[in-house]
Formats: sequence, C-alpha cells, structure tokens
Amino acid sequence: MDSDLRMLRCAVVGGGRMGSALVAALRDAGVAVDGPLGRGATGAEADVVLLAVPDGDIAAAAAAVAPGRLVGHLSGATTLQPLTGHEAFSLHPLMTVTREGATFAGAAAAVAGATPRALATATALARALGLRPVDVADSDRAAYHAAASIASNFLVTLESAAERLAATAGVDRAALAPLVRATVANWEAQGAAALTGPIARGDDATVERQRAAIVDRCPEALRLFDALADATRALAGAAA
Repeated sequence: MDSDLRMLRCAVVGGGRMGSALVAALRDAGVAVDGPLGRGATGAEADVVLLAVPDGDIAAAAAAVAPGRLVGHLSGATTLQPLTGHEAFSLHPLMTVTREGATFAGAAAAVAGATPRALATATALARALGLRPVDVADSDRAAYHAAASIASNFLVTLESAAERLAATAGVDRAALAPLVRATVANWEAQGAAALTGPIARGDDATVERQRAAIVDRCPEALRLFDALADATRALAGAAA
C-alpha cells in the first residue's frame, strides 16, 4: 500500500452496493476507513471522504462535508464540478457491483483530480484496491461512461434476449454461458478479429432463417436483432 495512505483516514458516505463493497475492500487493503456513513455525514474525523451516492446526490453530499478534506466521488459519468469548494478527485472502478459485492482487484479505474495531491490520492486508493488507474479527463467522462454501459449493461440486455429465445428451444442460460465467456476472452485477446458466425462468413441464408425464428418466437427482439445484424455486417466488412 502507498505509504501516504497509511497516514490518512478515509470515510465512505453511502451504504449502497458500491459504498459497502468499497469499505470492505479498503479495510482488507489495510486502509483506515469509517463507514459506510449515512448521507449528510461531515467526515469530520477523516482526511479523505469518498462519496458513494447516486450522481444526482453528489453535490448535496459534498456540501455537507467539513472543509479541509480531500473529497472524491465514485461516479463514472460525473465531472469534478459537483465537488466545487473541496480539493476534489474522482475514482470510478470499472467493475460491476452486485448485491453480493465485488472484487476490484485486476480491474481498471478512471481517476481525475483537481490538484496534483488529489490526483495522487485517487491513484493511490485505486492501487490499494488492486485497480489499474487510468486518467480520464472531465471532457471525456460521458464517452467513457457510455462505453462502460455498452460493455456491461447492454451485454446483460443482449444475453437476456438470447436467453429468452433459447428457452423456446428448451435450452437454458447455463448452456449459453460458456459461449459467452469464450467470446469475451477471444474479444479481449483479438478485438474485432474474434468475430465468428454466419454474418462473418457471409451466410445470408442462415441469418434469414434466424430472423424468421425471432419473428415467430420472440418478435419483441426483432428490432434488436436487426440493429445488431447491421452493425455486425459493418464490423465484418471493416475487419475483412
């Protein structure tokens, strides 16, 4: 752990999934941490206050924090502006957090800081959690967070559509999961070159049969299928 963190006491405001997971992970890393504290906490006993609250509540939570603290939020999409009045930073673990918690180690983290000390603190906290810090400027926040939503949230939506269609053929989610894991691993290693399947090999007849099955069994997924088929054709053409 960074030696500077050993000299600092942290407080986490917000007892939701992220706040609870963060407190547990910081304690496991040997960081002195109070919390998760309720909204409105001043963090008066802490040197660093981390706001694990919804994006729309960041400004109000920051306004309650006692002056003189380093104050950071955990939002991916939000700039440092809601923390105005404090020495501000942001730390966004690029990792999904469920009700069961999260393992941060090995993931990336978007960091930013209003001062060199604030940025150094965000970077040190990321490394203490086993995260790989990546500088993301305020002007890039929306694009960064949109990419994260596509990679994570939209993937769940996509796989849920696949699950519903597979169920009509008596195939369960567990049967699809190894395919999904292998595809993600291949994409991580190869990027767009990992693309396989009938569109990649130009088998239009098979794609049309797939489309007809969706019309018959899961018509609510047709617009999604058509949009993804078009995007996949474009990707296959670019990779050719």
